[in-house]
Amino acid sequence: MTQAQLEPAYLHRVSVVVPVYQGERTLPGLVQELTGLVEEFTTAAGHRAVVSEVILCHDNGPDASDRIIRELAAQHDFLKPVWLSRNFGQHAATLAGIASSGGDWVVTLDEDGQHDPRFIGGLLDTALQQRAQVVYARPDNVPPHGFVRNTASKGAKRALESVFGGGNASAFNSYRLILGEVARSVAAYSGTGVYLDVALSWIANSIVTSPVMLREEGGRRSGYSYRSLLAHFWRMVLTSGTRGLRLVTAIGVLFALLGLGFAIYLTVNRLAGGAIEEGWTSIMVMLSLTTGAILVSLGIVAEYLGVAVNMALGKPAYLIVRDPAAGPLGAPEPDARTS
Repeated sequence: MTQAQLEPAYLHRVSVVVPVYQGERTLPGLVQELTGLVEEFTTAAGHRAVVSEVILCHDNGPDASDRIIRELAAQHDFLKPVWLSRNFGQHAATLAGIASSGGDWVVTLDEDGQHDPRFIGGLLDTALQQRAQVVYARPDNVPPHGFVRNTASKGAKRALESVFGGGNASAFNSYRLILGEVARSVAAYSGTGVYLDVALSWIANSIVTSPVMLREEGGRRSGYSYRSLLAHFWRMVLTSGTRGLRLVTAIGVLFALLGLGFAIYLTVNRLAGGAIEEGWTSIMVMLSLTTGAILVSLGIVAEYLGVAVNMALGKPAYLIVRDPAAGPLGAPEPDARTS
């Protein structure tokens, strides 16, 4: 027998991070489902895995989630509560939970019961098969949010992706699996207000999706109003990069060229004896040229501002990781040990 056949298959340890805002009704059921994964299990592709910890990050919601977290933590050793000083929002709570994790992989999922933990194994299989550092859940069914919200969400992601350079924005989902060291690095350097998925796109070598089925919210009202969803989208735009600022530069150059062309046209027309009101030509020439100059200047300022924005958001110039062959992505496939 070869050495690979004698050694046990790699055991992938998964940290599950759940940001909790109003989970009084849904948390007990979610934890019960996760209980079945804290004992070692085998994925559909034959990989050994175990949920080594479940991190519940309390984001100071309006209900009694804190009491439920304490009760559940007293019953289950694998639960790890994380307490925030006030309400910071879903992404901040998720980052705080990730920073407190220690697994080879980090899975983030919502508290409301929409995300079925049974698909964690599928996310892991996809990551290992495609050697991906980030795997997003790709719903095979229509998200249970209503037609207007689903349509707006899809349109917003496409706009972010095509206009503002938001990377794989159409794949963004709060049900995701991330290589542990990548997840914790993002949590360490991300600035205030950064959009988590945009931050992941800065450094992840490979981002893919894996099919899941979404469920209805667990008998509770969504914590997102249309106003908060709009703010959510706007934060995606602001943290997606400097393409929005560069649009200002492009518009400035365009107006400068148009202004110069218009000025030349008016001057030539005036010299040729065209019927133009006295003084109108000089006013329009000056207005066209100065408008173009102002917009170009604003574009240049925007470029400098873009550099400062990237620094404020914590976008790294590089990220050092261990040899990929030495981590979970380098573990031999199960069939290599049994053949």
